[in-house]
Amino acid sequence: MQELVNIFIKSIFIDNMIFAYFLGMCSYLAVSKTVKTSVGMGFAVIFVLGITIPINYLLEKYVLKQGALTWLGDSFADVDLSFLSFIMFIAVIASMVQLVEMIVEKISPALYGSLGIFLPLIAVNCAILGGSLFMQERAYNSIVEATVFGLGSGIGWFLAIVAIAAIREKIRYSHVPGPLRGLGITFIITGLMGIAFMSFMGIKL
Repeated sequence: MQELVNIFIKSIFIDNMIFAYFLGMCSYLAVSKTVKTSVGMGFAVIFVLGITIPINYLLEKYVLKQGALTWLGDSFADVDLSFLSFIMFIAVIASMVQLVEMIVEKISPALYGSLGIFLPLIAVNCAILGGSLFMQERAYNSIVEATVFGLGSGIGWFLAIVAIAAIREKIRYSHVPGPLRGLGITFIITGLMGIAFMSFMGIKL
């Protein structure tokens, strides 16, 4: 149980997708103009990461890596399909994003309209693929650990985009030098928040 808590906390704060690795910056910058759209996008990313990482974990363990197909028979012990990892992970991600897009369009047409093209672009959000690749690299021992990592990574991304959206809403009423308005000041604030999140690296879990 302690290991699961460690993975969860670490994926949110220490290994935050935005502030530690700067993954998923395109959606982060484009959708974070208002808190409302940021919350919608954040929940969509949590859902996609929470579903795709455990699915890709099972795919990796029972299909792709060398010896994974031994459950089909001893003759498959030497089969190695790891070269298909990228395309299979992306196929799973694209399927889940399509499901999310259909759900959001059905439940909240206004949110679907405000998110625009960036909702289907979750499929090519490098934070989503990065989550699956980190899961593969870290070789988690169970699907529960992979799921906790996926949910933690999604929550970390959610916190990042909602935080920057709240700051961007407030900063409209501040005096920002002309050349820095818009993305300029957003990049600066993101860098400062990234430095702030580096303080969590001192936490011993």
